[in-house]
Amino acid sequence: MALHIAQSKGGVIINADALQVYSNWRILTARPTQKEESKAVHALYGHVDGQTHYSVGQWLRDIIPFITGDMRPIIVGGTGLYFSALTQGLVDIPAIPKDVQDLCAQRWETEGITGLAGELDDTTRARIDLQNPMRVMRAWQVWRHTGKSLIDWQNETPPPLLNLNTCSAIVFSTSTEWLNARIAWRFKQMLECGALDEAQENFDNFSRSSPSGKAIGAAELISHLQGTLTLQEAIEQANIATRQYAKRQRTWFRSNMQKWQIFDPSLS
Repeated sequence: MALHIAQSKGGVIINADALQVYSNWRILTARPTQKEESKAVHALYGHVDGQTHYSVGQWLRDIIPFITGDMRPIIVGGTGLYFSALTQGLVDIPAIPKDVQDLCAQRWETEGITGLAGELDDTTRARIDLQNPMRVMRAWQVWRHTGKSLIDWQNETPPPLLNLNTCSAIVFSTSTEWLNARIAWRFKQMLECGALDEAQENFDNFSRSSPSGKAIGAAELISHLQGTLTLQEAIEQANIATRQYAKRQRTWFRSNMQKWQIFDPSLS
């Protein structure tokens, strides 16, 4: 749809997916192919090193030239927080120092999410998705560095960069059964397009706690290359993780995108 709009009406396709920003995973994060990118102008895809923390605040700063420029902005992605920050506003939290990020990663490796979440205040734990490692790690880092909770920072939200009344806001929603079938089909397509080779390229520097290490399917394929999972087991676990993520997305959409136009792709 984004390509159709860009080619027929003009515009720049802007990424709003927190993992498609990383340069080391094109196939596994379903970034546009090089052929697709050649058909229209694309922005904020694969422009960040896989070991570099990239926050929603940084994304908001990076998107400003594209939503204030001469080209029609066509913003596409699956990270609900990016869209909420864009259309509802986000406080500019200070950048988190590397030593805090490293400590957080170390704690995550040794204690898991439970240890980090246990140090957050009750309000923050009630407001964030405790099943999402990136959200918990972000909340912990903000508290550790600033001494103020993520929720307190969010309560100081400035005006949004983009008002919903000035754009066409569409959220895709369809049946779980249709989507689950598409999830399995898509991962099969990823493998056929070279996802396993991509995992091999990332093998030596891979870490579950690195920013790009959260790509769904990455840990599973790396485990297969390490010999701890069969390929079929890796596929099944990746599909389960994707379905779980899709469920969290649906919950986010219902809670935060009630004013958006709903479109069911299974009916088209």
